[in-house]
Amino acid sequence: MRSMLTATLIIVATGVSVQAQMTAPAAAGAKPKQVATVPIRPALQSPADTANAMAQAERQAIQSDLAWVGEYNGAITGEVSERMVAAIKEFQKGRGGKQTGVLNPQERAVLAETAKKRQDNVGWKIVTDPGTGARLGVPVKLVPQQSSEVNGAKWSSSTGTVQIQLSRRKEASPTTAKLAEQEKKDPSGRKVEYAVVKPDFFVLSGTQGLKKFYVRGQFKGDEVRILTILYDQATEGTVEPVVIAMSSAFNPFPSGAQISGPPPRKTVEYGTGVVVSDNGAIVADRQITDGCLAIAIAGYGNADRVAGDKDHDLALLRIYGAHGLKPLGLTTGSAQSGVEVTGIADPQNQAGGAAASSVKASITQVGSGNELALSPAPALGFSGAAALDGDGNFAGIALLKPIIVAGPPNAAPAAQAALVPADIVREFLKSNDVNAAGGSSDAKASVVRVICVRK
Repeated sequence: MRSMLTATLIIVATGVSVQAQMTAPAAAGAKPKQVATVPIRPALQSPADTANAMAQAERQAIQSDLAWVGEYNGAITGEVSERMVAAIKEFQKGRGGKQTGVLNPQERAVLAETAKKRQDNVGWKIVTDPGTGARLGVPVKLVPQQSSEVNGAKWSSSTGTVQIQLSRRKEASPTTAKLAEQEKKDPSGRKVEYAVVKPDFFVLSGTQGLKKFYVRGQFKGDEVRILTILYDQATEGTVEPVVIAMSSAFNPFPSGAQISGPPPRKTVEYGTGVVVSDNGAIVADRQITDGCLAIAIAGYGNADRVAGDKDHDLALLRIYGAHGLKPLGLTTGSAQSGVEVTGIADPQNQAGGAAASSVKASITQVGSGNELALSPAPALGFSGAAALDGDGNFAGIALLKPIIVAGPPNAAPAAQAALVPADIVREFLKSNDVNAAGGSSDAKASVVRVICVRK
């Protein structure tokens, strides 16, 4: 009996028809009784089972494509969910197909092609922000105007209907709950309609006046990075799929060599130089002028770097045969707590312009050393700018420091903007036979744009 039951179970498990016959043997010569057979079929595979059989990369690709066509609004992780299956069915329904929850090869090809067209329409591009090292996806056709600063970057449309802000700051003992509460209140007028707060990140979305907003933030140690997307409600149909893609693509702290030191220098980098003599001597930022195939002074032509001070990050440039230069007077000032910094911002920060401008900054001493920090840090392009005290006297050269994201655990954070005092600048010039006597007190007339072109 045991062997018969075992054999029966094996046959059922393989899906073979089994005669439902447990009657006594028929008498000899009797005609066998006919018994109906019932085929036993294996259970059909569910859409979720089919998706789970795929490679995770393919599941992620499907989720991403569904998001781009406006059918999926979940996390693009490759994890199978009811939301993903429902999104597939909605896509099939929209094409008039059978809603199976499983894409056939033709449907998969159409989905991929449609998603690619939508990415191309908005100019979808994965970029690395040079100021923070963070990676994010940006719809560059929707937000062609970009400006950068030491504390982040901003992209916007020409009319301001779509704005993307990447910001960074230091905060003592941050938590995602505390950061989320801060973002709910600042700026005022935000109405949060959706919030997710996890130990390692938070997400908020809702309305802000007549616009919709989306915020995603993370921290590492005391470093906080927040992505904010603001867009007019009228653009919701176009922008919301992009928001989902941006949220999933946002990597505020990429691993690898990129965060173990300063971000890589740009192919074309802009700084400020201060004219210190009428025969073409210019003092500038050494790091801005490192590794350049060519150095140009806007409006005057090419320059040579003839000397450098590695300890204080100063460089001496010289242009030959230039006329109309107005050197700055280097009379020592007495800056105690604040200065006015005059430089030329990166072209992206002034819509391609090249005007000199001035900003106020306070001075603080960093650690137990002699380094002086400037706060707030001026905009990109100001590195090498002239700093004057309240009486209009030369106080030193302002430098923007490359941001070190990761370093020795007990190391003090480097200043984001530093001041090289006037006496160090004069000593550097004297050691290189530059006579900086006399000169103008008009800093805006004495600063020039320095352009470095690298490979």
